[in-house]
Amino acid sequence: MSDSGPGAFGHAAADHPVAAATLAAAPVPATSGSSLWGKHRVLLLNATYEPLTAISIRRAIVLVLRDRADVVHADPSAAAVHSAGVAIPIPSVIRLRHYVRVPYRAVIPMTRAALMHRDRFRCGYCGSRANTIDHVIPRSRGGTHSWDNCVACCGSCNHKKADRLLSELGWTLRTPLTPPKGRHWRLLATIKEIDPAWSRYIDVDAA
Repeated sequence: MSDSGPGAFGHAAADHPVAAATLAAAPVPATSGSSLWGKHRVLLLNATYEPLTAISIRRAIVLVLRDRADVVHADPSAAAVHSAGVAIPIPSVIRLRHYVRVPYRAVIPMTRAALMHRDRFRCGYCGSRANTIDHVIPRSRGGTHSWDNCVACCGSCNHKKADRLLSELGWTLRTPLTPPKGRHWRLLATIKEIDPAWSRYIDVDAA
């Protein structure tokens, strides 16, 4: 998913003069040398509280100003956006006021972010913190780049395993190699780290 979704949440700030003026006058707080505007993402919920996608702060504020969405959770560590007569807290979660029908696609794309979430960021071989992905059956030996042949892996195990099979090493897998299920996994496929305020709407344990 991207923040360029259709319909109610696909408009740019320039579509709304008050929104444009507000954003132009807004402070630009920085974190770790990078603009919060560029790095921070806001979880967009459907009217039913179903997670849809992650969008930019600017797009989230425009939706709120256009009365198309309401702020559900605000970022307590960030200053509000101010302009004449308008003060909008920097949101972390917003909810559309009207339901948007989104076509359901059952197949979840396998991305690095989604695989790491599936395996809880733990190495499928030793259980330590994972920082890479390993093909259980190496691609050089016919393995595929798919949910049932990829596992989160630490650098040490990845180096030791190289292009060998588990049977050749006497290793076993700690992680079931199954594709995740659920609409929210399309969102997880695009995000490495989840804002704590999002956790009640994204059930990672449902994989």
